[in-house]
Amino acid sequence: MRMTLVLHILAGSLGLLTGYVALYAAKGAPLHRRSGMVFVYAMLTMCVFGTLISIVRGVAPAINIPAGVVTAYLAITALTTVRPIPGTRWLDVGLMLVALTVGLTDLTFGFQALANGGTRNGMPAFPFFMFGVIATLAGVGDLRVLRSGALVGASRLARHLWRMCFALFIAALSASVQFAKMIPQPVRMPALVLPMLAVLVTMLYWLWRVRVRRSLRGIVAVAAPKAA
Repeated sequence: MRMTLVLHILAGSLGLLTGYVALYAAKGAPLHRRSGMVFVYAMLTMCVFGTLISIVRGVAPAINIPAGVVTAYLAITALTTVRPIPGTRWLDVGLMLVALTVGLTDLTFGFQALANGGTRNGMPAFPFFMFGVIATLAGVGDLRVLRSGALVGASRLARHLWRMCFALFIAALSASVQFAKMIPQPVRMPALVLPMLAVLVTMLYWLWRVRVRRSLRGIVAVAAPKAA
């Protein structure tokens, strides 16, 4: 299990590094694509080992298992948005069902926590609502895509962008929780908050660029996905 923890930490560290590189590299350029692919693989590795640790050791499974599942789901669907796999509608349906199941379950746990004075089995309501809202909205988005067909243009970029960014945000949030006690008190708050805030601010900027302004300037090789 110690090796599992080491692999979880190494994959998470690599995911954070490549995630921030992809976030600020020229969109669509080779550096962006390569770092983005490494980010996806690192996130999947981190999530698998992190979920396994949570199950075996019983480390806050009500929070850590949904966190691992949602993070892996976001990374996979962000990738398949720009690199669709022909003939895998069953995979899209399965991922949608996973997202909706996790989302609705976490929302239920969140309301149970509120009804119980703010906690459920010692866990606060906020993480349940956070993962519940993210997963449910993503699952509803999957349903819309399954009904209307693959997205193109700004809609496709926006879907890819927010899913990748939230996967990175969750990884940064997890790291901040784990390393909080290792950072000196005077700089602890900015050191923990700024990396997560950077992800959200950058994500909102690019969503504004592609959805509101409809500006693809600075984005390389914006090609529509092939039909499945």
